[in-house]
Amino acid sequence: MTVERATLADVARRAGTSTAVVSYVLNGGPRPVSDRLRARVVAALDELNYRPDRAARALRRPRRWRHVGLLVPDVRLPLFGTLVGHIEVEARARDHLTLIGNTGYDPEREIEFASAFVDSGIEGLIVVGGANGAATAELCRGARIPIVWVHNNRDPVRSQVVGADHVRAGTLAARHLVATHRRENVAFVGGFAAGDVEHGDRETVAQRFEGYAAVVGSVRHIRTDLTPAGAYRAVREQLAAGDPFDGVVIGTYGQAAGTMRAITDAGLRIPDDIAVVGYDADTANPYAPQILTAVQQPIDEIARVALSRVLAASAAEAPAPMAVRLAIGETCGC
Repeated sequence: MTVERATLADVARRAGTSTAVVSYVLNGGPRPVSDRLRARVVAALDELNYRPDRAARALRRPRRWRHVGLLVPDVRLPLFGTLVGHIEVEARARDHLTLIGNTGYDPEREIEFASAFVDSGIEGLIVVGGANGAATAELCRGARIPIVWVHNNRDPVRSQVVGADHVRAGTLAARHLVATHRRENVAFVGGFAAGDVEHGDRETVAQRFEGYAAVVGSVRHIRTDLTPAGAYRAVREQLAAGDPFDGVVIGTYGQAAGTMRAITDAGLRIPDDIAVVGYDADTANPYAPQILTAVQQPIDEIARVALSRVLAASAAEAPAPMAVRLAIGETCGC
């Protein structure tokens, strides 16, 4: 059963006055109201449990704030959390507030958030790590809302992705272990086939694996589902098999803790026995037991370019994949 909400006219009738007077009380003017009449109006508001229609009020007022939608796989991961922070600050400087949804790389959740954001009247949508690109693009095209893809996209879409050069990132990580630290048996941790990973950043991992494979002499691929538990289990099994490796490239930051724990639980030392390089380390936390040597993306530049494109509704080609850098920590042996 739907309960009808009280209207301005209902309040005016209860207070024995006009809707204009009720409006003056609610809005603090523009005309004065006597204390006695104000008390009657306030009592009527309370008795009827009156709530203003904020959507209608927003339509009548000049708008300072507009809204942009932002979909990310998991705001808890340092890469995506930092990216959200940069986009939010940049958007606010341009009089836009950010609506944020965590998709978990779930196609159904992505389209659910996108539909809700479109219905709320967003000016544009930024999708980080798209898992349902074709459907989300079609939704925004029908609503005439600009959309920008960031980091990666599971489906082919018309526009390029704004993001880093993940193949180069794979090359950089593997070359550091092979050329700088003379590691001869370097493994790669992370799956990217549909059978390995249902909801995860498998497109990025595939590109990083491509860069890794171009450097190492013999590929050693430890397939996982990209979860911490999956990485721990797969690495422990490999080490227990009696064919150890002396270096490892971890395909995603989310697997780093599981991989490193598996190594130390096997009685091996990082970096003495196994040197480790990962990706997208948490630069805001310098107090971890070991600081991960990691390839880092230019998050500030990615955020700035993505937001500029979505607010300008630019149809121009996205920039080429952006340069990455290696940040030396404590896990590679430098």
